[in-house]
Amino acid sequence: MPVAEVIEVEQTDAGIKLTNIWAAVDVGIALDPRIIEAQVQSAIIYGLSAAIRGEITFADGKVEQQSFPDYEPLRLYECPPIAVAILENGKKIRGIGEPGTPPAAPPLPTPSSG
Repeated sequence: MPVAEVIEVEQTDAGIKLTNIWAAVDVGIALDPRIIEAQVQSAIIYGLSAAIRGEITFADGKVEQQSFPDYEPLRLYECPPIAVAILENGKKIRGIGEPGTPPAAPPLPTPSSG
């Protein structure tokens, strides 16, 4: 599924701050744009949570994180506005559950790039 995302960040003394996010998705045919918008927004937040806070640590040769109680996602107050443009350039309905997740992480600066 064609998905594009732009994530605007600001460098602060405390680290990066997400300031704006824009996404465009081509779903073919949009049956309910509100659901599509919510799916894309939540997928972006999930991808950013993994990129910013996702960490796997080990102790005594075992993974310390066991399940979701050990996973700290971004909270709504930490998320900027997310604008979603929905395009309909196809003759068929396409899925929208996960396509917003992978493009969320690449725009973030790496620790070495500041």
